[in-house]
Amino acid sequence: FVLMNRKQPKSTQGVSSAASDVYKRQECMTSLFDMRIPEMWMRKSYPSLKPLGSYISDLKSRVKFFEDWVDKGIPSVFWISKFHFTQGFLTGARQNYARKKKIPIDELDFDFRVVELENPPAPADGVNVTGMYLEGAKWDYKTKFLGESDPKILHVKCPMLWLIPIKTSENVPWDHYSCPAYRTSLRRGELSTTGHSTNFVMFFKLPSSVPASHWIKRGVALLIQLDDQSSITSVSYTHLRAHETSLHLVCRLLLEKK
Repeated sequence: FVLMNRKQPKSTQGVSSAASDVYKRQECMTSLFDMRIPEMWMRKSYPSLKPLGSYISDLKSRVKFFEDWVDKGIPSVFWISKFHFTQGFLTGARQNYARKKKIPIDELDFDFRVVELENPPAPADGVNVTGMYLEGAKWDYKTKFLGESDPKILHVKCPMLWLIPIKTSENVPWDHYSCPAYRTSLRRGELSTTGHSTNFVMFFKLPSSVPASHWIKRGVALLIQLDDQSSITSVSYTHLRAHETSLHLVCRLLLEKK
């Protein structure tokens, strides 16, 4: 009993630490070889269910979005799918309006309008956001309401939305469906230290000509990113396969050296 409770010698601790490092590197190399995102990357990354190739393409597009923001100034349309902490961006949009109008931020909420223009100017108040996908429904551009999904099509692009800060007491009711938005298709998360969910973002009001229960039964939701967008990006299949083959060879050489 005494031997079992005795502190681990420093020499043994060093061996355990080295073994742990070797295991982490092995896990990383195996994940890269299998075209999966390594676990040590995901500890510091935004949530993603994409394979490695699509994840890297998505990461590069996020970096490009912020580079353009720095070089060209504040964009008129924000790609909400490019933010690591989406809730922080939405809080910042309300906070800017609260400072401008000298209103407590706790008294503010968002109202929503669908934007039909492709390149609209920046609104005087609020923000234009794009980059989300509808799951379980589609946006009907003829009726200007949510519509039933087309056969064999699960995800469609959500139209651009104008998020308008407004006093909660002045928010006028209108026919809509409060559509939940999630960062990934898992639709579940954990409560983080900031008090926000790691997956659920917020409810977006979308115009609807039928009761909200109609869309609730269909499980309609907004996704900020899909599991795999390789078919939507401009990266060709041949280029992606060549990238995967090169990465496999590198991983194999590294594993052989071990």
